[in-house]
Amino acid sequence: MKKKALITGITGQDGSYLTELLLNKGYIVHGIKRKSSTFNTNRIDHIYKDIHKTKDFFLHYGDLADSNSLVNIINNIKPNEIYNLGAQSHVGHSFEIPEYTSEVSGLGTLRILEAMRFLNLKKCKFYQASTSELFGETFGKNSFTEDSLMVPKSPYGVSKLYSFWITKVYREAYGFHASNGILFNHESPRRGETFVTRKITMFFAKLMCGLDEILYIGNLDAKRDWGHAKDYVEIQWKIIQQKKPDDFVIATGKTISVREFINECCKYLKLKIIWKGSGLNEKAYLDLGKKKKLIIKVDRKYYRPLEIDYLKGNPKKAIKVLKYKLKYDLKKLVKDMLDSDIKLAQLNQKNEKKKLYFSSRS
Repeated sequence: MKKKALITGITGQDGSYLTELLLNKGYIVHGIKRKSSTFNTNRIDHIYKDIHKTKDFFLHYGDLADSNSLVNIINNIKPNEIYNLGAQSHVGHSFEIPEYTSEVSGLGTLRILEAMRFLNLKKCKFYQASTSELFGETFGKNSFTEDSLMVPKSPYGVSKLYSFWITKVYREAYGFHASNGILFNHESPRRGETFVTRKITMFFAKLMCGLDEILYIGNLDAKRDWGHAKDYVEIQWKIIQQKKPDDFVIATGKTISVREFINECCKYLKLKIIWKGSGLNEKAYLDLGKKKKLIIKVDRKYYRPLEIDYLKGNPKKAIKVLKYKLKYDLKKLVKDMLDSDIKLAQLNQKNEKKKLYFSSRS
């Protein structure tokens, strides 16, 4: 009999990649999506084509802020595995909507665990997608492990800290197979357009298509441990397959600054840029020989109220126990994102030209 998996956050970056992975492994996959007036399924549209023909992939309307919908969905499906990937996951936005962030990213986890307890689903395995934002404050330049001190510095980080600990509490109190994956930054062509890496790759894609724009950006000195989402969802699946539940840091063990990520993009595209100034006055110019074109400016509004300058994970435990090997390094990640965004920018250009053509004839 096929395993049944339930995924929250199925329309997001990780949810879409995990759906593909599980379907390829022979699972029946169910996903929860919020009801809205517009469709937000673009990341999974290539999978979910026709509700009447789909046999192994199903979507259900529900919300992590609504206990009744979660209980009903979980009771009807009775999944073998639950992957809680749903959250308000933008750290900067969490300062603007802290209550909603806590409601979904924090209490949403409790609602799922309570549903499992209420329905007596003791054989169901639970995976909680946690975050490097748990650690927050950095002390020196050490890498973080599963046992490092956690001092979150954002409403998002605090809500995820609650989710992390409530998962451990239900594991110990009720014997649940409930695990945490402490995910450091992971990107892909499906990353949300407001996240810094995707902002950067989309900007350079438009630049390569001849569009005259300036990239406004926040803290160029912030250093992060960046991996590829495709690698990380496979590791998440491996975590839930373990005989005993546990918590694992998922990371590359390497860190670079936002500025260095930009430089890596330029290196792949064979562009030469010149950095000038520092802090809020730092700018980047495209070197066109005799001419220098301004393309990047720092903008204070993209800084967080509380900045975290350095995050690096130590994945030794995960590598030893889960026995995985990353397929993507930084160069492959940058190439994947830029190639995809350049194709998207070119397609958008063609569509705009078609609109202009038909509007001129009407």
